[in-house]
Amino acid sequence: MHSSMPITPVDYLVIGHLTQDLTSAGPKLGGTAAYAALTAKALGLRVGIVTAIGPEASLDVLDGIQIFSAADDQSTTFENINTPEGRKQYIYKIATSINISQVPQTWRETPIVHLGPIAQEVDPNLVRFFPNAFLGVTPQGWLRDWDKSGKIFPGEWPEASFVLQKTSAAVISIEDVQRNEERIQEMVSSVRILVVTEGAAGARVYWNGDQQFFRPPVMTEVDSTGAGDIFAAAFFIHLNRTQDPWVAAQFATFLAANSVTRPGLQGVPTPEEVEDCIVEDLRN
Repeated sequence: MHSSMPITPVDYLVIGHLTQDLTSAGPKLGGTAAYAALTAKALGLRVGIVTAIGPEASLDVLDGIQIFSAADDQSTTFENINTPEGRKQYIYKIATSINISQVPQTWRETPIVHLGPIAQEVDPNLVRFFPNAFLGVTPQGWLRDWDKSGKIFPGEWPEASFVLQKTSAAVISIEDVQRNEERIQEMVSSVRILVVTEGAAGARVYWNGDQQFFRPPVMTEVDSTGAGDIFAAAFFIHLNRTQDPWVAAQFATFLAANSVTRPGLQGVPTPEEVEDCIVEDLRN
């Protein structure tokens, strides 16, 4: 195990692999953990990441965020390939899995915990160990599988009801479940609050037997990578602050919409965007 700095208490803990994403411009840091952590930092929180990543990855962009990593000789590595049939995603390497033994004792009482698997690497049993936390889950990495070539395809997620019943809120994308409305309804029946993001169309929120749809402002899209993770972190944080899923969804929709106007991790909220959101909240 190693840490980038001494372990001190944090307000927001995200658990999941930081990744190396292969792009035409070379490898870039990615993963839900990176986008969510930077969003939480932008919203003024002290942030920690529990992950596993190889020595080749540069973590400079995460300066100011505490990182506790399982020592590994490789990072989880993805590549997105655009084809005439649409985008195909491949996974070539997978770092060490993460369970409770890798979570520092100091962080086990963190008020907001975000489980953000991207390759089935997060032990589902982690939901048992944060009984006093707001527990947010983005189950994307539990909802996918891959073949011997590394090509990713939709998976089953047998632990869904077990995880969701212990979760404060979950955020999935419509693509995570292949637009399968039956699977969405199964999740709705298991979790207190479920958000389904639908890219540029917006997001729907299920809460207390009710459903509302939130449309984002129209933006010129440069890169939508990480928008769902930015949405999720902003939603979890604002939901924990306000206890109101509708207000939290409006807040998160605005920040995620702005994120697509910039490439990669540059899409995390700017101080101006956060200020605009807070002003809008006060108006409402």
